[in-house]
Formats: sequence, C-alpha cells, structure tokens
Amino acid sequence: MRYGLLLGLIPLASTALGYKVKAPPLDTDWTYKVGTNPWPEYPRPQLQRSRWQSLNGIWQWGEGTSKAGSLRGEDVLVPSCIESGLSGVMKNAQTSWFAREFQVSKDLADKNRKIFINFEAVDYQATVYVNDKVAGNNTGGYWRFSFDITDLVKDGTNSLRVDVFDPTDANGYMIPVGKQTLDPSHIFYTPCSGIWQTVWLESVPAQHITQLDVAADMHGTVDMTISTSQKSTDLAQVTVTDKSGHVVATGKGKLNEAFSFNVRSPKLWSPDSPTLYNIAVTVGDDKVSSYTGFRTIATGEINGIKRPLINGEFFFHFGTLDQGFWPDGIYLPPNYDAMAFDLKQLKDLGFNMLRKHIKVENDLFYRACDELGLLLIQDMPSMPPGRPITPDQQKEWERQLGILIEQHKNYPSIYTWIIYNEGWAQITDYYPEQYLTERVKKIDPTRLVDSTSGWIDHGFGDWHDNHHYSSPQCGTPFYSLPSTPYDPKRIAIQGEFGGIGHNVSADHLWKVEEAINGINQTYEIDATVEVWNYRGHRLLTELKEQVEMWACSAAIWTQTTDVEGEVNGLLTYDRRFLRPDKKQWRADIQALKDAAKARTGKKARRGSRFTY
Repeated sequence: MRYGLLLGLIPLASTALGYKVKAPPLDTDWTYKVGTNPWPEYPRPQLQRSRWQSLNGIWQWGEGTSKAGSLRGEDVLVPSCIESGLSGVMKNAQTSWFAREFQVSKDLADKNRKIFINFEAVDYQATVYVNDKVAGNNTGGYWRFSFDITDLVKDGTNSLRVDVFDPTDANGYMIPVGKQTLDPSHIFYTPCSGIWQTVWLESVPAQHITQLDVAADMHGTVDMTISTSQKSTDLAQVTVTDKSGHVVATGKGKLNEAFSFNVRSPKLWSPDSPTLYNIAVTVGDDKVSSYTGFRTIATGEINGIKRPLINGEFFFHFGTLDQGFWPDGIYLPPNYDAMAFDLKQLKDLGFNMLRKHIKVENDLFYRACDELGLLLIQDMPSMPPGRPITPDQQKEWERQLGILIEQHKNYPSIYTWIIYNEGWAQITDYYPEQYLTERVKKIDPTRLVDSTSGWIDHGFGDWHDNHHYSSPQCGTPFYSLPSTPYDPKRIAIQGEFGGIGHNVSADHLWKVEEAINGINQTYEIDATVEVWNYRGHRLLTELKEQVEMWACSAAIWTQTTDVEGEVNGLLTYDRRFLRPDKKQWRADIQALKDAAKARTGKKARRGSRFTY
C-alpha cells in the first residue's frame, strides 16, 4: 500500500501557460503522463502531518539571479531537473532562479500556528525569498531543509523566489555530485540542477516535533528520541499499531532525550516478510505519524566465516547497482509508479537487496523499499574523482555525510552505509575512512559500514568489498588490482561485478552521439539477448561456486538499468525491454540463496559484535 497519498493535499491553482514537455533523447511510458501536478504524494512518510499544501506545479524560471517583484521567464515544472525534458527547459545553467506566487490555504492560516516552507532537495545552493525577504539558504543538493516563514507571509497572494547556484563538476569546485558531470561520457551522466524534489507548506504549533529517531530491534525494544522546537518538561505520547490498526504498545518519554519501550513479540521485518508498524506521536498540540520495522542488523561468525546477520540469521544478499537515472527526468523519476516499477522488477526476479549508487533518492523511494522488502546499501555521493581536495572541501563533504545518516537512519530497509566508492575523492595522504567509519557508527550504531567500496582499502569497516568485471572474486583466494586480498576479519561482498552489455536496438538508446559512440566502452558486449542470458548464467554460476567454496556473503550485479551510453542494465534505459530470461534468472538467484543456506543452516551464531 502506498503511504500517505494525498493526505491533507490542498491543490493550488496553477496555470500551465506555455509549459510543455521537451522531447528528451529517449522517453518512457510515463513521460507524457506526468501532467502539471507532479509528485502529489505526501513527501515525508516518517514525519507526517495532516495540514500541508503542495507548491509543486508550473513555476517561472530564468538564468542568472532573480530580482524583487513579479518575475516572468520560461515555464518550468517543479520538481524537476532543469536539464530534463520533463522540466520544459532542458538546458544547464550554473546560476538560475525559480519563482511563483501562492496563497496560504485557510486550513494552514491559523494565527496560533506557524507556517514552514519545506524543500525536499535543491541542487546545489539555494537562497529562498518570500515576499522579497530572505527566508533562508541551504547548501547541499541531496538534503531536505525547511524555513519558518510565519512572519513573511501575508493574507492573499505571496511571492516566492529561489536563487540556485549549481557548479556540478566545473573547474575549481569539489562538491558531492555522484555520477553527475557537465561533460557526460560513458559512466558519468547528465547533471541535475535546481529544485528537483517536492516543495510544500506545512502548518505546525509553536511547540512541534522537528525530528523522530526510531530504532526497533528483533526483541521488540523501541528506542526513540523525539526532538522538538522548544525545551519542555512535557512527555511525548507514543502509540504503535499493526497494519490492521490494532494497538500493540504505547510509550511515554521525555522530549529531546532518548527513551525506550517494548512491543511484545513483534512480527519481524525482513526481505521475505517486510512487516511494518505504524507509529503515532503526540507532543502537546502536535500530532505526527510515522512507522518502523523490527529488525536487528549484526555481524557474526559462522563456521569460521564472518557473515552479515539479519535478525540473527544469515542468508545471501543479492542486489543490483542502482544508479537512479531516468531519460526523461534525469535524477527524478517521472512519478511514483515509475519509481516503484524498477523496484518491483528486481523483487520479481528474486533480488532481495540493492545498492543505491552515489545518489540519494526522495523519501518515498525508501518507504517503497521498506514495503517491498528490499535491503538497501546506501552510498554517500562522492566528489569528482582525480582532483586535489582542500581541507575546507573535505570538511564540507564530511558535514554532508552526517546529514545523509541523520536524515535516513529510520528506514528499516537501509542496513549498510558506504563512505567511499572506488577511491573517488578519497584522500590517501592519511586515512579519513578510519575516523569517518567511527563517526558514522557513533551517529548510527544500528547498521553496518562499508568504508571503502572496491578500492583503496585499509581494513576499516564491516565489509571487505571487491570490484571486478565481469567475473566475481567474492571472498576468494584470488583477486585483481586495485582490489585487495580477501580479509577474513570482515564480511566478503562482491560490491560490483557483471556489467555485461547488449545493444537491443536504436529504439531503446539515449540518442546523443557521444553516448552512442561510447557504447563499446562497456565491459563486454553480447551479440544477442540469448548470448547475454547465457553469459549471465555463467557469471551467476561462478558466483554460486564462490558461495559454496569460499566466504562470499553478498553481491551487487551491475546494473538495474542502462544509463545513457551504458547498455548493461537488466532493463533498457526507457524501461521497455527486460533482458533477463525470468525463469533462468529466478532459478540462478534461488541457487545463490540455497548455496548460502547449505553452508550455514538457517540460524547463525552470534558473533563478537551484535548490533541492531
């Protein structure tokens, strides 16, 4: 069930003056179904209130910085990447502005309450003006932020302007960008600039909840911290209900302090049984809804091999490298159904995990993984590789790493954080991954950390992560540079492998000359889809043998979809062609799981470190 759809949504009048989708180099089945009211769902399912108002729709856009007054420019769809066809703009601009007018709905306009404006993500720096007065500014292209605009709004029509600066990987800049680049080529893709996630208003009392931290373990213990806007001696009231609405537990706790209570014999969350429980929290006049799943993440030793444990059990974790790019929306899926389509395809094939690769999605993506039962390895978006890094740039990147953890640590599906990928922008004069691993574990002691995925590994974190194409080297007594020999003190994961390609037809290609010319850079090109499936079977058989013979516990197949000039996805970039022979792949994936089970049995022995 989709969570919180349209709850409290108050439509805004918005005239789509000259807006129209600009034909992208490749479209999807959802491209022309988006309309002018995109992403109408409540955007924060883990901190949900009833009184809110979407500001998504048609805005005005222009290059440069904005000026006071009523602005007219090009029509642009918000949210979207301005480089995308869905934006109606389809161009890149380092500096640009967005503007619209709005009225605060009667439901929100209560003199005894405050009005906040919320942005789920703006890439990269944003300065927000309400009625030509600065509401606030934010740095970081992946993170949500909010401003109290109670004293800035008025009855009737209000103006809203957002100035955006996004250098991406321009010379002289080092910011978290992941795979975005101003010069796309093969494994680096079209960038995303501007307001690329939902904008909305919210009504809250003066004393209100600002953050919920929830961790629920396999024994039924719920650890909570309820942060509020004001200090108070009041107690928070918490109610936990199951999917039928039956109350299974209640709790009370001091505000802004950690407290715990217990749910008796909860049904546990796992990929095979992704049970979620609803949570209602009341603090004075503020009421919010959230949810959690009961599960414990740990490491343990089984028959002399370090293993990942979910609820005390080891099973094989098999997922895809998930880039999260779209031909029509670039960084943002066209709509919820499109986003969920990818995840359902993976689940249908038998995958139980994915690696969200140096990108962060909107909160509804993580909710969908929670609902479907897909374990998530979440990367920190990297800075551009191969450039010198100043101390200030490193400090800012580390600050944003902390934001990643803080804003996503409640999602049951996330079980591992990745700090660095393949040495990209990883300082080697010293080992920052050492103190960063400690810092991440301090912020979130409930999950595992993959300190260095692939390369430049100095022995930190819970995983030993090998990257090798096309064949795996997972926990084996052989390896290839720049990966390192298997470390038996850590869990063996094949962090990337596969990557075999197949050019279906021109109909499914990203129709940009540079991308098409780069197709032959793919690790392997197979002449037909039948050959592609044969090669996939051989590689998965080799992986199964490594599970049977050595220490392999998890693996990531490259990749979920084609992206621009890459043609090595399970799905083509337009999501219209699925390469895997379903019967074969389901059998091969089940064989991986059976091989792991045969090695260990169902239950795993608790190791020296057991966390939830």
